[in-house]
Amino acid sequence: MLDALEFDYLMRTRGWLIIENMIEPAFLDRLGEDLEKAIARSHDYRARRGLLERSEGSAHHVFGFNDSLDELLRRNYLNAEISHYLGGKIILNSYGGIANQTSDTTYYKRPHRDVRVCFPGHPMMVTVMVLIDDFTLDNGATHLLSSSHHVVDRPSDEWFEKYSARLVGRRGSLGVFDSAIWHAAGENRVGVKRRGLTLTYTRPFFKQQLDYPRYLSSEYEQGLDDDTRQLLGYNARVPANLDEWYQPAEQRTYRADQD
Repeated sequence: MLDALEFDYLMRTRGWLIIENMIEPAFLDRLGEDLEKAIARSHDYRARRGLLERSEGSAHHVFGFNDSLDELLRRNYLNAEISHYLGGKIILNSYGGIANQTSDTTYYKRPHRDVRVCFPGHPMMVTVMVLIDDFTLDNGATHLLSSSHHVVDRPSDEWFEKYSARLVGRRGSLGVFDSAIWHAAGENRVGVKRRGLTLTYTRPFFKQQLDYPRYLSSEYEQGLDDDTRQLLGYNARVPANLDEWYQPAEQRTYRADQD
């Protein structure tokens, strides 16, 4: 396991790293089963909206159902290291999953960043990939253009294909990268699903992709520990009215330590 300084060095220079043997096989099996359920739920939503053509095998905002995907959040993998890299407290910006198959029509197989703007030297977001299955060259291990978080402009497809590295690792590993790095899922040439979870983390003043405190039920909130409440954004909510605004410091929806 890397310490925070080693983590920082690799993230600030190359922009990505992989840490092996972080999650035990039995828990990985549960994660895989629950991801499949989440993908099925997402498929139903997309089918009703006519959105199936661009997102096969993916799911967004996969937690909130009190299963292993929720337990993963409570385990706090790398939260301290990510907080150190970003320079303060963090919240979960998004939480999704993929089951990479042979189709090449999905959006995540095109080179992209997980943030729309890049300010070199000022990291804004970190992406963590949980490898539920082995990531290999044959089954579509993620392409990463090392150090591209230091460059504002988009690389050409030819440059990306020629110079990108591959996030190859055994199941149970965590792949981590600065979200400003250009990356893309690889081509799966073996016809077997390559499953992974993707979590992104930011400082609390960033808007979450989904308003998790409002999305989750009050019963769900009552079962959260302090660290998970912080991670899900409960301490960084925008007040909705003057009654919420005029509150003692300890009862405010947006706490003073969230900058």
